[in-house]
Amino acid sequence: MHLELKNIHKSFGKHHVLKGISLEAESGHAFGYLGRNGAGKTTTIRILMDVFRADAGEILLDGKPLRESPVSIGYLPEEKGLYPKSSLLRQMCYLGELRGLSSREARNAALSWLERLGMIELKDHKLDTLSKGNQQKIQLAVALITKPSLIVLDEPFSGLDPVNAKMLKDIVTEEVQAGNLVFFSSHQMSYVESFCEDIALLKDGEVVVQGKIRDIRARWPRDRYEVRLHQENQLLSPKECTELLRRLAAGGKIGNEVTAIEEGQTGAILQLSQASDDRQLLQELVSQSLGIDHFAVLEPSLEEIFVHYSGDEKEAQGGAANEVTKK
Repeated sequence: MHLELKNIHKSFGKHHVLKGISLEAESGHAFGYLGRNGAGKTTTIRILMDVFRADAGEILLDGKPLRESPVSIGYLPEEKGLYPKSSLLRQMCYLGELRGLSSREARNAALSWLERLGMIELKDHKLDTLSKGNQQKIQLAVALITKPSLIVLDEPFSGLDPVNAKMLKDIVTEEVQAGNLVFFSSHQMSYVESFCEDIALLKDGEVVVQGKIRDIRARWPRDRYEVRLHQENQLLSPKECTELLRRLAAGGKIGNEVTAIEEGQTGAILQLSQASDDRQLLQELVSQSLGIDHFAVLEPSLEEIFVHYSGDEKEAQGGAANEVTKK
């Protein structure tokens, strides 16, 4: 299944929200749609869901207009749309039937999801008696109750604690492995990074970067290295490693290719004058009879990529995004 958004435009009055959005997503993958608040993510999703129409452009599924496709779609909106005074089982059954399930099918599916989410004992509770995280879990179950093959999730991790966020991540991973297409927006970069291969990043209504995360990372300057050292069969702490390398640099034992040394989370971070200096640096470290536990390019995190392309380079704290900005 191939989803394609082509040249999507949308304005509200004089405000041009989407300015020619084009992107593609494939089934069997999770597609991350990223951007700051107000960038146009939710507007795109509402057009995708036919909540309202685009001013121009088209949405195709396997080359045909999405509105003409019989594909089943599961939608978890950012704003919750359930009934606060209705019991969980009753409204899950109602919404399942509304989407084409028989009464028996809806009840079986609802009970199965409540069991999966660890909420079966709450089946007769009203929604507004639940925590925000449990309400979000029910919203997810409703989105998936008909076993959709196209799943659209708008900020699905909102309100979830780490345990429930992991549960959601596991569910999304299962849906992807089942061959479904998962299209979602999120500000939780760590979760996007952990199971998304493909992303598109939106800024001011335009896609500013898209593609596979590994390919986007490969475009970054490869001139920052993380080094971890050991002495006497003991791994040095990041602080110890950094201090040792600074002493070597001050003594002229590490050449001019190193322009800065800082402490990282797991080792020392070395900034090189240019990426081609890495072999020279490695030879110099080996010549000092150091135990080299790790020597590798420090690639940017998805958060650094997000900060750079969303136009807030000043928020990156000495990361790769800043290095790109300086060059």
